[in-house]
Amino acid sequence: MPAKKKRTTHRTPTGTKVYAKRTKTGQFEDIQTFKKAHGQDVMRVSKAETAQRKKAGLAPRAKKK
Repeated sequence: MPAKKKRTTHRTPTGTKVYAKRTKTGQFEDIQTFKKAHGQDVMRVSKAETAQRKKAGLAPRAKKK
């Protein structure tokens, strides 16, 4: 399994918080606004959460659209 690329936070000149991924050479690979990235993280259902709900006998949480 490939290693996760770390996201670092930065601020734009206007003050907007952004996440940036860098390659091994230090070049920016991907830049996302914090608001957009956080929204995607909140909507994602983790494997641990799914397993915990299954173990407790609860229905799996539906993915938000």
